[in-house]
Amino acid sequence: MNAQKTDALSAYFLAETSDVLETHTLSIIVDNEPGVLARVIGLFSGRGYNIDSLSVSETEHEKHVSRITIVTTGTPQVIEQIRHQLDRLVPVHIVRDLTVAAKNSNQEKPLERELALIKVRGEGEKRLEALRLSEAFKATVIDATIDHFVFEITGRTNKIDQFIEILTPLGLVEVSRTGVAALARGGQGLKDLHDEI
Repeated sequence: MNAQKTDALSAYFLAETSDVLETHTLSIIVDNEPGVLARVIGLFSGRGYNIDSLSVSETEHEKHVSRITIVTTGTPQVIEQIRHQLDRLVPVHIVRDLTVAAKNSNQEKPLERELALIKVRGEGEKRLEALRLSEAFKATVIDATIDHFVFEITGRTNKIDQFIEILTPLGLVEVSRTGVAALARGGQGLKDLHDEI
């Protein structure tokens, strides 16, 4: 298959043999107006990019801007292509790859947190084990009856994944997760990088 045909199918196939897939966290400052999120998501879906995690919230009401945090996976070339294409969208003010920014400044990974609500049904020993595990993972019981619990847990995605995996054999009923919220380490914010915001 030639490069043009491969690119038309999905950007994930670009230089796939020479580069390892990496997970990156992108922080995007956009105008807070109808249709902006649809345009960003349309860019991803239209080009075959996958979104692993997505969170959006207005960050500055007076300036009518929102922050979109997207976690995506691809080769370094694909991630760079995504960043450049996002940068060209009209309602986008700033696109920053927090993962690359941390590497370039010799810092640890960006600060990332996710929240999950996890419902577990169980009695007897399973109930006691679920409570013990919740303490070990620093999860909070936010609802409880004789036969179930709902836990709230915050942390990095891998911590939440581990907690869910451990609770599964104990009677996992359902899970609701937020997307990742992320900030770069250090004193500088995204708006410090852009004058018009």
